[in-house]
Amino acid sequence: MDPIGLQLGTRNLWSWLVRLLSKDPEWLNSKMKFFLPNTDLDSRNETSDPEQRIILQLRKLHVQGLATWQSFIHCVCMELEVPLDLEVPLLSTWGCDDGLTSQLGAEEKSQRESQLHRGLKRPHQSCGSSPCRKQYRKQQLELAKKYLQLLRTSALQRYGSRIPGSGQPHAFHQAYVPPILRRATAPLDTRGGAIMGNPRVEDGTDVSISDLFNTRTNKGPRVTILLGKAGMGKTTLAHRLCQKWAEGQLDCFQALFLFEFRQLNLITRFLTLPQLLFDLYLSPESDPDAVFQYLEDNADQVLLIFDGLDEALQPCSSTDPEDPDGPGPVLALFSGLCHGTLLPGCWVLATSRPGKLPACLPSEAAVVHMLGFDGPRVEEYVNCFFSTQSSREGALGELQTNGRLRSLCAVPALCQVACLCLHHLLPDHAPGQSAALLPTMTQLYMQMVLALSPRGHLPTTSLLGLGEVALKSLETGKVTFYARDIPPPLMAFGATHSLLTSFCICTGPGHQQTGYAFTHFNLQEFLAALHLMASPKVDEDLLTQHVTLNSRWVLRTGPKAKLDLSDHLPTFLAGLASCTCRPFLSHMAQRGEDWVGTKQAAVVQALKKLATRKLTGPKVVELLHCVNETQEPELASLTAQSLPYQLPFHNFSLTYTDLAVLTNILEHREAPIHLDFEGCTLEPHCPEALVGCEQIENLSFKSRKCGDAFAEVLSRSLPTMGRLQMLGFQDNQLNDQVVLNIVEVLPHLPRLRKLDLSGNNICVSTLLCLTKVAVTCPTISMLQAREADLIFLLSPPKETTAELQRAPDLQESDGQRKEAQSRSLTLRLQKCQLQVHDAETLIALLREGPHLEEVDLSGNQLEDEGCRLMAEAVSQLHITRKLDLSDNGLSVAGVHCVLRAVHACWTLTDLHISLLHKTVVFMFAQDPEQQEGSQNRAAFLDSLMLQMPSELPLSSRRMRLTHCGLQAKHLEQLCKALGGSCHLGHLHLDFSGNALGDEGAARLAQLLPGLGALQSLNLSENGLSLDAVLGLARCFSTLQWVFHLDISFERQRILLRGEKTGRGIWTTGSLPDLPAAAELSGFRWRCTPRSLCLTECPLEPLTLTRLCATLEVCPGPLEIQLSCEVLSDKSLETLLHCLPQLPQLSLLQLSQTALSPRSPFLLADIFSLCPRVKKVDLRSLHHSTLHFRSNEEQEGVCCGFTGCSLSQEHVESLCWLLSKCEDLSQVDLSVNLLGDGGIRSVLECLPRVPISGSLDLSHNNASQESALCLVETLSSCPRVQEASVNLGSKQSFQIHFSKEDQAGKTLRLSECSFRPEHVSRLAAGLSQSLQLMELMLTQCCLGQEQLTTLLSLVQRPAGLFSLRVQEPWVDQAGVLSLLEVCAQASGNVTEISISETQQQLHVQLEFPRQEENPEAVALRLAHCDLGTHHSLLVRQLMETCARLQQLSLSQVNLCEDGDSSSLLLRSLLLSLSELKKFRLTSSRVSTEGLAHLASGLGHCHHLEELEWSNTEFDEEGTKALMRALEEKWMLKRLDLSHLLLNGSTLDLLTRGLSHMTLLQSLRLNRNSIGDVDCCHLSEALRAATSLEELDLSYNQIGDAGVGYLATILPRLPELRKIDLSANSISPAGGVKLAESLALCRCLEELMLGCNDLGDHTALELAQELPQHLRVLRLPSSHLGPKGALSLVQALDGSPHVEEISLAENNLAEGVPRFCKGLPLLRRIDLVSCKIDNQTAKLLTSSFTLCPALEVILLSWNLLGDEAAAELAQVLPRMGRLKRVDLEKNQITARGAWLLAEGLAQSSVQVIRLWNNNIPCNVAQSLQSQEPRLDFAFFDNQPQAHWGT
Repeated sequence: MDPIGLQLGTRNLWSWLVRLLSKDPEWLNSKMKFFLPNTDLDSRNETSDPEQRIILQLRKLHVQGLATWQSFIHCVCMELEVPLDLEVPLLSTWGCDDGLTSQLGAEEKSQRESQLHRGLKRPHQSCGSSPCRKQYRKQQLELAKKYLQLLRTSALQRYGSRIPGSGQPHAFHQAYVPPILRRATAPLDTRGGAIMGNPRVEDGTDVSISDLFNTRTNKGPRVTILLGKAGMGKTTLAHRLCQKWAEGQLDCFQALFLFEFRQLNLITRFLTLPQLLFDLYLSPESDPDAVFQYLEDNADQVLLIFDGLDEALQPCSSTDPEDPDGPGPVLALFSGLCHGTLLPGCWVLATSRPGKLPACLPSEAAVVHMLGFDGPRVEEYVNCFFSTQSSREGALGELQTNGRLRSLCAVPALCQVACLCLHHLLPDHAPGQSAALLPTMTQLYMQMVLALSPRGHLPTTSLLGLGEVALKSLETGKVTFYARDIPPPLMAFGATHSLLTSFCICTGPGHQQTGYAFTHFNLQEFLAALHLMASPKVDEDLLTQHVTLNSRWVLRTGPKAKLDLSDHLPTFLAGLASCTCRPFLSHMAQRGEDWVGTKQAAVVQALKKLATRKLTGPKVVELLHCVNETQEPELASLTAQSLPYQLPFHNFSLTYTDLAVLTNILEHREAPIHLDFEGCTLEPHCPEALVGCEQIENLSFKSRKCGDAFAEVLSRSLPTMGRLQMLGFQDNQLNDQVVLNIVEVLPHLPRLRKLDLSGNNICVSTLLCLTKVAVTCPTISMLQAREADLIFLLSPPKETTAELQRAPDLQESDGQRKEAQSRSLTLRLQKCQLQVHDAETLIALLREGPHLEEVDLSGNQLEDEGCRLMAEAVSQLHITRKLDLSDNGLSVAGVHCVLRAVHACWTLTDLHISLLHKTVVFMFAQDPEQQEGSQNRAAFLDSLMLQMPSELPLSSRRMRLTHCGLQAKHLEQLCKALGGSCHLGHLHLDFSGNALGDEGAARLAQLLPGLGALQSLNLSENGLSLDAVLGLARCFSTLQWVFHLDISFERQRILLRGEKTGRGIWTTGSLPDLPAAAELSGFRWRCTPRSLCLTECPLEPLTLTRLCATLEVCPGPLEIQLSCEVLSDKSLETLLHCLPQLPQLSLLQLSQTALSPRSPFLLADIFSLCPRVKKVDLRSLHHSTLHFRSNEEQEGVCCGFTGCSLSQEHVESLCWLLSKCEDLSQVDLSVNLLGDGGIRSVLECLPRVPISGSLDLSHNNASQESALCLVETLSSCPRVQEASVNLGSKQSFQIHFSKEDQAGKTLRLSECSFRPEHVSRLAAGLSQSLQLMELMLTQCCLGQEQLTTLLSLVQRPAGLFSLRVQEPWVDQAGVLSLLEVCAQASGNVTEISISETQQQLHVQLEFPRQEENPEAVALRLAHCDLGTHHSLLVRQLMETCARLQQLSLSQVNLCEDGDSSSLLLRSLLLSLSELKKFRLTSSRVSTEGLAHLASGLGHCHHLEELEWSNTEFDEEGTKALMRALEEKWMLKRLDLSHLLLNGSTLDLLTRGLSHMTLLQSLRLNRNSIGDVDCCHLSEALRAATSLEELDLSYNQIGDAGVGYLATILPRLPELRKIDLSANSISPAGGVKLAESLALCRCLEELMLGCNDLGDHTALELAQELPQHLRVLRLPSSHLGPKGALSLVQALDGSPHVEEISLAENNLAEGVPRFCKGLPLLRRIDLVSCKIDNQTAKLLTSSFTLCPALEVILLSWNLLGDEAAAELAQVLPRMGRLKRVDLEKNQITARGAWLLAEGLAQSSVQVIRLWNNNIPCNVAQSLQSQEPRLDFAFFDNQPQAHWGT
């Protein structure tokens, strides 16, 4: 009997246990291996008796401790068939804490200690006296061999074949399939991430296990870091290495040590390396020092493996310790091994999850990525896992049909779980059920748990118990347990179902313990999540705290650091939140599904919050996994829609499973997405996960972590991404064949727009192959290669795939021809090391290809021969824009070859060769045959835009040979080569920057006639002397094409140019078919002036004399522009005296040239020296211009000296010189220093100076003295017509003259600030200036008292005098006060106009004053009920206003003083027997006041014009007014606009109108007149046979009212104007009206806008328009193209039409087009008529047939650049045009530039371009160059003066 059984007093129970275990010794062996991992089951010391062997094994288990023994007993009862009568005693006796005695004897202790120290006995330290060296080394070698053999035995025992667990397949522990291993080439960076730089994963052949260590060479790192995510099999690989070494397969290593950081973390003391190796791993039998010495001597054959570097808790430093052999932390020993300070030369392998690594790792360490399983490996694993063929086929079939499960199997750990689940499910379920049962990782583990209960009884208590242990360990960072940490039943449950694993932990010399851990982290996390979801102890708040996202792993350091290994805990929580898991969780929690649903909803809600946040790439991946696990479509949709448009993934590893989950989530997204992978480690088979993902629009892989295999798989997946538009594969070091394979996929990607393959080191041959693909592939529009760059741009094909399939029998030649016509390819092969033979190959490829928009071969090695070949081939290559051969080693000799080669190329427009700058660029114009169809518009605009930088016409050619070192000796050969080019178009030749010198210039002048008519010649920077430069002026006479010579001598800029046809845009088109067209063209040709511009040149008298002598033979007209720093008086005199020798001179300009103060007098005398001078303009003594008249011109002479510092002392002499000019028209002396004295002197000299136009004395410091002097001088200057003075900020002082004596003069004085003492002097001057008829005083500080004084002092013998005053006090004075001022006038007042809001008072006086009979005045006063003061005022007014004929009150308030004003006006009106005009507009008046006014007007029987508009009256007031009209038979004009006329008031009006037989104008707009009212009104107008104007606009007369009017209109023979706008007239009423208007023979103005007239009315009107019609306004009349065209055709050729308005009608296809023209048309309004480019062409051509056109309104249309170009062509031919409105159109910067070009040659005042497609900066630039372009919202044009 066993002693333990005797001691325990359980003899029978012990015996029974021994007999039970004897029946199944293999089961006991497996449990021994689990609880005692280091036990040698095959030990020779064990007895051969089976029963004794069982007893010994039980003894070993028992001495491990109480917890181990209890766990073992639970396993016996759980797994073996134990009778119930024995199971109870077993558990009660040995399965509980109090059922086993703890009193063990010394024998047991010694046995336990003996067991612990077996194999680890410390060596004997005594070595004897002094053995010889040879014997010692032999002994050392023998000890080492014994230790090495002990190591292999221990490893084989520890990592050899495992015993399968109960119920598991045999392959569960045996199947091993190595995952994908890829080696990274970039160095390691432990500061920022796993790998530094731009890492790449090699993908030629997989790295095998033996390839991890390159032991055959001493080169390369001996430290290898194995990186892989959780579940990739890192620990399994480490164990596999130990097994292979123990089995002798890794014979390159004599010793192998494996350490796991999860065990090393338990060691808190410092260790030396021998202690780490011997105390914590395996101790030698003796002499450890000798063994360690052997290991050091053979370190290159020692491998140390450290598993789980990411789990290290201890701090680590990258610095070396002071004593490397001294004790230290484990991580410090690891650092020493890596850096070679410990065991130098040994091999180190460390495994870790990706992320931040310890700083102690060396940067040269090799990095290997563990990338999981691909498809073949999954299949291999399944074949190894399942033992029978049928089960293998069934499992593979399930994986084939279940894509999600297949993606999960990419992770080896999940592949194992999936196989376990399939092993359990296949026998009981029909094929294809795995998709429903195993859709997510969580449900994989759930099915695995369900497989633990084959009898249908789920061990909920045990599972939840293990879950609680798992959660606590995750929270505390604990991954290793002892037996005491787990209750024995849970330990037994975990051991039985392989949920726990065991291992030996060496804590010190001779001290070992058995440790336990979950078989994998994922399992631990799943059980923890299961506990959180199913445990009643966990509420929703605690649950949601664990729903977090981990972005990356952070290095843990410090003594209190905890592991954070819960990577998948949120994922499992999300998976358990799936509705599918609800029954399972309900069973686990023993609660209802509602309770479970509440927890699940909390998790889903937490995920929804996370889905709407902005997350980093790693967190996005974690979130996608969580969302995918929930299987909630709503959550998936929310997450997918919340993803950003550009989704970046940078610098972290991604697996096939990650991308598969991403694809699944994107299926719920409607919008496209951009995926950017940069620096991410990706498995080669990852692209398979993206197959069929329609949401991807941009896809980019940028790093060196995606290699050839990855690209191969991707190329097969790309055609399934239907929306893909951009693909990037940068910096991946792909080989040439892989690049070709990717490019060959392009035809299958119909929407792809860009492919970026930069950074992949493509060779030249491959580049040429890619060029061939670009030439043949119909979708490629550009190939760009530059050093490492390689980019394809693509455009959609014009034919769909379906169309191509419907016509498979098309011949290849036809297809190529059609492709060539529809395609345009850009080819850029820059710095690609192309040579001459490559150019030949390239030419052969491109010759049969499509049209080439651009070919850029710059930066290659073509040299002269290659450049010549390309130049000769340009005519065959269909290049439409550019060929760049820069930086190809071209020499001077090669320049001649290139010129000869291109002479026959008709499309060449620009050749630029600069050897200094290594530039060789050819520019081409498109072949005319290609300018068809839709290309016409682009070609037309491009031809115009080619002129923008260089002002070249369409057919011009530019040859630029700059900085090529050309000398005089090269010119003859160059000109021969250029001779052929001159006949192909207008040649622009540029020889600037060479070394021609004076000899070259002379030789070139001889050769130029042989080159024909050039357009320009640039000789800048050629070292020419002044003599040579002046000699070039002879070219004007020797070369007919030279029109302009521009010379900047100091900067050596010399340019000879032909006629500037490029600036005249319209000349590129044809002139309209007009009789004067030929004359116009010829006139322009004859009058084009030649110009010489000489700047930065010393202008000495001799130089000027020689220059003028040279120019004498120059044909004219001639313009000379000179500029130098200072021009002396002597030089100026010389120049002026030479002018008579140049009769062809039309302009002389001295710009930016300083002149002396004497120069104005020299220039003033030029009129006597040269009578041809018509204008002299000198500004600031720096800018002078002289204009000369031709023989035909007879205009006056203009002279201007502005800013010349002229003072009073200069006036006399200057005026004397000017007086010699007989035809002086204008004199400008502004901006000088004349002051009041100088101005007085000028005014005194005016009678002697015969000025017939104007005199400007502005900005001369004038004061009130000058203004008064002007008034006093007017009497002595009979030819003065008008004068104006502004002493405010404008400082203007201008006088206008007439050729004859002018009777009526006008004087305007503004802001003169007159003081009281000035009034009398002003009045005296006005009294003397009898010819002054009108004086305007604007803000001159004249108060009411001063104005009264002025009116009373002005005395004249006879005639009229008008005074207009605008002062701020006028709006506050009131009508009474203003009338009181008028009453003091010295003459008879004939007109009074008052406008309070405009602060204006106008009084007209008649002299001499005629006194009225006092008795008549007294009689009138008797009828006035006024106060004393008012009676006196009325008397005065009756006396001064007895001859008053016009009284106008505008915007006055007659209510502010009660009825005093109206009473006074009534009294005044009673006395005005001659009053003919009365106006009261926009004013306020009471009902009583209106009655007074009506009463007064009733006595004005001679009234001819009455206007009472825009004033609000009530009905009584309106009636009173209407009664006043009853006897106004003399009335000719009546305006009652804006008065409310109802039935009673309208009756009164019609009654009065019936007697007004002399009425000529009636305005009743906005009077609310209806159709019935119109009937009465029509009847009343029957007697108005003199009516000329009828305005009834903006009423509601409708069709019925129009019918009434139609009956009377023909009876109004004098009717000239009718306005019926906005009267709700329909087409029916419009037709009636048109029929009636046809009978109005004198009608001139017709306004019917804002009515629904339609085309019917237009057609009726067009049949017979009045022949004298001048104005036609039909805006917003619902006209269509048909009606508009009919009206235009009817108007065409009319000699009277001045204005047409068809705005806001739909004229899309009916734009007005005049064939005959409208000679008097001034304004055309076509705003918002839907006019586009096409229809605008006909319209603009018609404008030229309207010579009087002033305003063109085309705003709010659809005009683009084409329309702008057409309009720009006609602008120079429209001499009277002032304004063009093009607001709110579609004109771009190109069109605006064209308009500016046209505007430069026209007199248009403004072109409005607000709200077009023109950037602000471009608009500002254009407006700075051409201020007449207006881009502002408000119209910036100045308003007219109020007095005009």
